[in-house]
Amino acid sequence: MIQDLSKIGRGFGSPVRVAEHWVPSAHHTVTVHILLVEDDQPIAVSVIDGLQATGFTVTHVSTGAEALGDHGADVVLLDLGLPDMDGRDVCRALRARSNVPVIMLTARGDEFDRVLGLELGADDYVTKPFSLRELVARIRAVTRRTTAATAATAAAEVSAQVIGALEIDRRTRRVRLHGDELSFTAKEFDLLAYLATDPGAVCTRTDIVEQVWDVNWFGPTKTVDAHVAAIRKKLGDQRWIEAVRGIGFRLESPG
Repeated sequence: MIQDLSKIGRGFGSPVRVAEHWVPSAHHTVTVHILLVEDDQPIAVSVIDGLQATGFTVTHVSTGAEALGDHGADVVLLDLGLPDMDGRDVCRALRARSNVPVIMLTARGDEFDRVLGLELGADDYVTKPFSLRELVARIRAVTRRTTAATAATAAAEVSAQVIGALEIDRRTRRVRLHGDELSFTAKEFDLLAYLATDPGAVCTRTDIVEQVWDVNWFGPTKTVDAHVAAIRKKLGDQRWIEAVRGIGFRLESPG
């Protein structure tokens, strides 16, 4: 663990150099409030300085208990190795009460840990060591999707889409199956809604990544599989989403 943390420190480098050599894009004018949950103080200072230099506001806490307070954050950056509880338990608790985007910061690079984090409700993950540029790109990606979804909800006047026993209401971002409401993370809903735009048609992995994640997505395509698996589990039937080998996925009512 000590070796991993030292890598993280070197990965961020000097906050002054970040400010000098990387100017945030001019279109990023809305102030985004970040909740940073990180118990390593040197790492936290580097992240805070870098994010503030890029135009974000940051609240820092170092324990899971503090993270579960009401901080009014727009995005949560959540370290998994916390002193009082597992970060995955924090993610589960946050997701149970809120749809705030959660980006996991983890030194655990195994696919199992990444997939488990996504299934618990995380919207994205960053494996340590990582660069500030990558972290900011991921924050902007999740906030763009959240902002777009909020705007669409306010403007939309269309009725809910019904596919068999499944009802998807994009205006309220609610999903019902056989009349019972299901709980989806922001990313899971976006993926389900995208697949539902043309039921029965195959959506390619490339299109899914570009439309649901971002054209500048850094992560592996396994992220798509993890979210599909989570959606299938919540729908209770694998047949809702069919994998088309080498191409992508299609959504249609079983039977």
